[in-house]
Amino acid sequence: MSLKPRFVVAMSGGVDSSAAAWILAKEGLDLVGLFMRNGVHVSEQESSKKSCCSVSDARDARMVAAHLGIPFQAVDLKDEFGGIIRYFLKEYARGRTPNPCAVCNRDLKFGRLLKFARELGAEGVATGHYAQLEVIEGRVHVRRGVDTNKDQSYQLFCVAEDDLARVRLPLGGLQKNAVRALAREAGLRTSEKKDSQEICFVPSNDYRNLLKEHGTVLHPGELVDTSGAVLGTHAGTELFTIGQRRGHGIAAGEPLYVVAIETEAGRVVLGSRADCGVRSAQLEEVNWIGVDAPTSGERRVLVQHRYRSQPVPAVVSARGTQAEVVFDEPEISVTPGQGAAFYDGDRLIGGGWIDATVRAPAASAS
Repeated sequence: MSLKPRFVVAMSGGVDSSAAAWILAKEGLDLVGLFMRNGVHVSEQESSKKSCCSVSDARDARMVAAHLGIPFQAVDLKDEFGGIIRYFLKEYARGRTPNPCAVCNRDLKFGRLLKFARELGAEGVATGHYAQLEVIEGRVHVRRGVDTNKDQSYQLFCVAEDDLARVRLPLGGLQKNAVRALAREAGLRTSEKKDSQEICFVPSNDYRNLLKEHGTVLHPGELVDTSGAVLGTHAGTELFTIGQRRGHGIAAGEPLYVVAIETEAGRVVLGSRADCGVRSAQLEEVNWIGVDAPTSGERRVLVQHRYRSQPVPAVVSARGTQAEVVFDEPEISVTPGQGAAFYDGDRLIGGGWIDATVRAPAASAS
């Protein structure tokens, strides 16, 4: 029986997870490679564009594992991915914009796979995420990845601290070009493979096709301005997201943004950039990482409210698993259904799901 630390390494068939496995194998860890089957058919043509979860990706993952001399398993998680798809569709039906990658991290990559690791007697799970993680005095510290263009710490805001304590993220201290160089040096077949840019269960990169495929009932209705004047009509509130500037078909003297989505009324409100300004947001399912949850009072933080948005200064007031975030300046594209991640400098200390927002009085928004 091996006395080396054992980890389950998530292998998607891409360069990042392959390089992560190689790095940990070089460190002498006892690894088991694992490929998650999501039950979504991805054609070879689509796979060449997105690099995730296709038959060819499973083959690449298996061959990399063989190259590294580590055992490999493909696990059928169709039912679990089905739950994420149902969540995805439900959020759009509620007029919200889902964040399936964060949910997948919480429930599958650092949820279901940790359970699988326990069943194997492994210490934990390793992935190719670009974030830095270490345990200091018994508490998990999560920091942004060194490569700011690839940083994925935001997508970990909802993962429990106890789960993160059993995770290894070997790519967090590397630039992407260095990861590819390591993969080439190691002779990994995935070294030049394109990065995945899409949601793995939306191979067409158009979520509207998924809505149609699952028979989602759309809520058509009116496009109105902030005063309620009718500007036109639309085919369904599910086809819009807060902050959207294109695709509504209304020409005006200035760019128009989606300010609000009123699903039950079938109404989509359009307005100027200033009209999109949000002063505060109500959060639910708040999670703290590496710090104690505030029992009272306020805490100044930087808040990142979308994966690609810049963090902005704000004050968070926590009330158990709920919180209110008040931005220093009005912020646009603050969207119910997305996550609001809390940072102290480059350190992720938690976050919560945006449930509702309060628009600022008409003023310039950042």
